Parts: sequence; structure tokens; C-alpha cells
Amino acid sequence: MISDRPIGVAGAGSIGCFVGGTLAAGGRSIALLARPRVIGEIEANGLRLTSFDGFEHRLAANKLTLSENPGMFADAAVVLVTVKSADTSGMAEVIARHAPDDAVIVSLQNGVGNVAVLREKLPGRRVLGGMVPFNVIALGNGRFHRATSGDIVIAQDAALPAERLSVAGLTIRATDNIEGVQWGKLVLNLNNALNALADLPLRQQLAQRSWRRLFADQMAEGLAAVKVEGIKPVSSTPIPASWTAPASPAPAIGP
Repeated sequence: MISDRPIGVAGAGSIGCFVGGTLAAGGRSIALLARPRVIGEIEANGLRLTSFDGFEHRLAANKLTLSENPGMFADAAVVLVTVKSADTSGMAEVIARHAPDDAVIVSLQNGVGNVAVLREKLPGRRVLGGMVPFNVIALGNGRFHRATSGDIVIAQDAALPAERLSVAGLTIRATDNIEGVQWGKLVLNLNNALNALADLPLRQQLAQRSWRRLFADQMAEGLAAVKVEGIKPVSSTPIPASWTAPASPAPAIGP
């Protein structure tokens, strides 16, 4: 179900601008629902997308539909939800009012509860879970930089084949265990709080055995809780989730 109808991005921050912009660079029709500051940056400078792997693309503002008005979703075939978890309920209400009933809603958000919120607020709609493994940094003046690797994963669905969403610079894969994928990333993201407490760059934090041991303990507890619930976590890194916690105390990263 990828047609000439646009793909809407509901909440075009760093992830939304990078994903939406890369899809636009690949020839998709993209509508970005964004804040005035982001719209102003892109209108003034265009949208510049860069990546750690050398990918770079510039888009003129007129290659995108940019607006604060969610009425732009009136003909959307797909709506990618990229807001923070706390804003999911409110955005679902916006989508309910403005997106067509046959639009496929895809959550590209951190956390494990967003799909349930979207389905509750959008009864009868097709809502799919997803996971974005990479980080995007907003560098200002319309530039968004992907700093880490990984492919976007969305739930397997006949109405929205993942491979038909993929474009150059943005691979999207399907999975029949999106719950496990989301929990796998959440377990890895347990380090975010520790990193904030450490007040150190991530590399420096993970170079210290004491911080790695705390992270390993967190992951072990998280994995144990997930196992009790019968969930099979899928790692968002090449290292299986079950290996990461035991390996963390090892001095794998130099000073």
C-alpha cells in the first residue's frame, strides 16, 4: 500500500525530519507536521541530511509539504508517528480528526506502550509498531545528522510491506516479533539514565568498569523481567541482548 498519496510525519523533530527527508529524497511524497522553528529552519536553509557513513542529501523546502496544520494528512496513505511517548495520546486524537480511515499508522517511537495508546485512541485503524535503532542529532539550520547505524524495523503487515517503504539511505525491515524488538531496545536504553547520572560522554562512561557493571546489573534485571513475561527480546545491535549484560564488565572499550 504505497501509492502516490503522501506519507505524513506526525511530529517532525530530529527522527521525523531525518526519516521523512530521506524518504522524500527517495522520491516519496512527504508531509511534515512540525513546529514553527523547524519549519522556519527548513524554509530558510532547505533540509540537509547527513550520516556517519557518508550519506548526504539536500532537499529544497518546496520538495516537502511543511505545516503546523494537521489538515495536511487528509489524503495520507501512511502516518509515521515520531512524537515523544508523553505526546502519543494527543497526537492520536489529531490523527483521528485529520487522517483518512484507511491510512496505516506506524509508531516510530521509543518505548513499549505507544502502540497500545494509538490503538485505543484510533479504534478500527491499522496501527503498526516500529523501532528506530539509530540516533539523529539536530545541528541547526535545517541539518539533521544520523550518528549511529541500524535499520528501521516495523511489524510485518500485508498492507504495508516494509521493503516498499525502503529507499536509498534508509532500509526498513519487517519483523513478526515487533514486541521483542521494542523490548530489546528498551533494555539497551536503560543506560540512558546512568549516562545522565555519570555526566560523561557515552564513550568515557562505558570505558569505566564501575559504570559498565551498573549497566550490566540493570540489563540483567531488565532481561529477567522480560523473560518472566514470556517476551523474547531482539537486540538492536549485532550483539544478542542476552550476551550484552555478561559482557559489559569486560574492559572492551579503551580510554
